[in-house]
Amino acid sequence: MGEKRFAVLLCAQDSEYVKKKYGGYYGVFINLLSDEGESWDVYRVCSGEFPEDDELEFYDGFVITGSANDAHGNDIWILKLLNLLKKLDSMKKKLLGVCFGHQILGRALGGKTGRSLTGWDIGIRSINLSTSKSFKSLQLPSKLSVIEFHQDEVKELPPSVEVIAWSQKTGIEMYKSGDHIMGIQGHPEYTKDILIHLIDRTLKKNAIQDHHVEVAMKSIESSDPDREAWKRLCKSFLKGNTNSY
Repeated sequence: MGEKRFAVLLCAQDSEYVKKKYGGYYGVFINLLSDEGESWDVYRVCSGEFPEDDELEFYDGFVITGSANDAHGNDIWILKLLNLLKKLDSMKKKLLGVCFGHQILGRALGGKTGRSLTGWDIGIRSINLSTSKSFKSLQLPSKLSVIEFHQDEVKELPPSVEVIAWSQKTGIEMYKSGDHIMGIQGHPEYTKDILIHLIDRTLKKNAIQDHHVEVAMKSIESSDPDREAWKRLCKSFLKGNTNSY
């Protein structure tokens, strides 16, 4: 017994802005999830950096981040990540997937991912939470606002996986498998400034159009993400007992 130990499986290259302001996306997740007396490591899986098999048992949980890559792709590192996630699932390790992480976890569980038929979802969106026992001790409202930035989604999950949140835009905003896996399509870790920076970068690459920006900026000006509620939810899932989230 000792300090709790977690790892971030980083699936995206850090931008200079996020590196300078937050210490990279690893720092963004640490800011959301870490508590004193814990150990947090990072594995840059998108660059081929993975934990060794004999290290896995020493971790209490893993967080799988967002990415510019497609979760339905077959890049070597993505296939290696799928194998790792299946192994961690069999070990019943806590796994929290965010955006791409949510999608790749869904794929590892036997689900299907792909482009959303309704296109990009960028901005702050209200999602509906189910009455799942997963939320019973957190006293959460029936809706939570979260930052979204994705054009892919989980399209289908096996019957053993429970969908626990949805929105007007996306049918599977959150899911859980057993008591050890949870996927979140949105970005509970993002702040508004990170979202604005991403919108600017993506627009300059011509990957999105002006109308996407207009919709996103309208949502940013009119609402805020429920960041503290998301922090409680994610930390409770990762660190609580099986009935505490």
